[in-house]
Amino acid sequence: MAHLLGAEGLHLQYPTKVVFDSVSLGVDDGDRIGIVGRNGDGKSSLLGMLTGAVRPDAGRVTRRSGLRVGALAQADLLDDDHTVGHILVGDQAEHEWAGDPRIRDVVGGLVADIEWNARAGTLSGGQRRRVQLAALLIGEWDVIALDEPTNHLDVEGITWLAEHFKGRWARNTGGLLVVTHDRWFLDEVATATWEVHDGIVEPFDGGYAAYVLQRVERDRVAAAAEAKRQNLMRKELAWLRRGAPARTSKPKFRIDAANALIADVPPIRNTVELAKLATARLGKDVVDLLDVSVSFDGRTVLRDIEWRIGPGERTGILGANGAGKSTLLGLIAGTVTPDSGRVKRGKTVQLGVLDQQSGILAEVEGDLVREVIGRLKAGYVVDGRELTPAQLLERLGFAREQLSNRVSDLSGGQRRRLQLMLTLLAEPNVLILDEPTNDVDTDMLTATEDLLDSWPGTLIVVSHDRYLLERVTDQQYAILDGRLRHLPGGVEEYLRLAAEPRDAPAARTAPEPVADEALSGAELRAVEKEIASIDRSLAKLSDRIAAKHQELADHDQSDHVGLAALTEQLRALEAEVEELESRWLELSDKLS
Repeated sequence: MAHLLGAEGLHLQYPTKVVFDSVSLGVDDGDRIGIVGRNGDGKSSLLGMLTGAVRPDAGRVTRRSGLRVGALAQADLLDDDHTVGHILVGDQAEHEWAGDPRIRDVVGGLVADIEWNARAGTLSGGQRRRVQLAALLIGEWDVIALDEPTNHLDVEGITWLAEHFKGRWARNTGGLLVVTHDRWFLDEVATATWEVHDGIVEPFDGGYAAYVLQRVERDRVAAAAEAKRQNLMRKELAWLRRGAPARTSKPKFRIDAANALIADVPPIRNTVELAKLATARLGKDVVDLLDVSVSFDGRTVLRDIEWRIGPGERTGILGANGAGKSTLLGLIAGTVTPDSGRVKRGKTVQLGVLDQQSGILAEVEGDLVREVIGRLKAGYVVDGRELTPAQLLERLGFAREQLSNRVSDLSGGQRRRLQLMLTLLAEPNVLILDEPTNDVDTDMLTATEDLLDSWPGTLIVVSHDRYLLERVTDQQYAILDGRLRHLPGGVEEYLRLAAEPRDAPAARTAPEPVADEALSGAELRAVEKEIASIDRSLAKLSDRIAAKHQELADHDQSDHVGLAALTEQLRALEAEVEELESRWLELSDKLS
């Protein structure tokens, strides 16, 4: 493969910190490289040096002659006076640019909902980001460097972007460098991962799943120095092997090595014990949304929402930008009043909200971090151990020396860590996380997920990060055409439903005919009882399928007859799941 660009002996230093010291690396044709690391360790600086936006203090960056490099920085570079159309295609007439399939694909995938003649100055921050990304992708580039491209993209947009990069260049041509905390996106597009830490860049083969395994093996070698990190990553690996076997089948690493590493790791969550604790803290009544509808300025945002939230449920909410997710959270939190219907809350509900505005920090902006945590209780029980607030912050990746910083001087990621800790230490029994991945790195995401594994309460998460949703929630719902819909098939089912033509599912937004379909009380109870039975059966089948994957991994790989038998048993279990899910959907339609 041809060499595209490289770096030799790069050194970068700021007044208080050496960011990189003698870093050498290269990008070849066909490379798709994900860049991960803690916030502040230099990921954006590395990207800047490779694209020419940042000049290193020593060393040099070399490029193949005539190489075309396109970059998306985190800074907003749009001219407020230019229209969206001018930013994307200049002065070309529609018949000129519409003949280019790439331009049509990019426009349809990223900015189809934005007015073509709107001036950039009138757009929201998320719309501006998408226009900037689209303008880059329309161009012809040999290497594309992206800094947090999935920010402000919804699940459909992130899925489209992954597919775009899978087919953008011919096989073994072109180069992609991407800084992102979206681990699903990394697994989909990256053939290699660079971890930036301690002034160096450490390469790993494969996407996020393969990176986790290799990092665990590296940490095992240096166990004394990396004990805390190792234990956390072993748990993450257990999730990848047990919770998402399809994801770990793609990277080419030794399955037996993974099994040896996680042999003594307990299940990610003890769901039975957590449910008992949640019921004890909450009782049976949490929050019920009863035939609720909400409108703004004459436009119906949510219609006929019927949702009974139970103790200990862990639910992810999906939906496009503007679909009504924040409105739904507002109904639960009591900050939004419905136009019709009723919201019923249990008497013992104590709500905690991790919002996008860091509102909980507003009153302590001028305080030192140690002053803030000094006002809290001395100890809190977390995962069976008593921790001080400082220890909990450290568990979330907050360095002890940062305790002397003022809250107003903290970086976005540091503020998010402090905000999460204060929210949890208020000891809510219902926790709402609204886009919790904003301003955080993969290390903090892993630490947050680890912390939530032992949190006993009702959890509701709104996020476009499908990895996080699949990791911390047990069920997903979607807001589609103003209605709340359960997703037995998870994110994949949501993407399928969201891709349906708008006019095809018109019956979903229109009143359902009731003459022939209305259920009697007895019939309704029978349907609900069968759905509950199917839910229990699906949970048991999920455990059996996970065990069968483990059995396959442990089996003698030279015993082809035995492997074939086990594979046939696995396929039978999966077919049973498919049959039950079809029946579940059939029954669910009767209740809608």
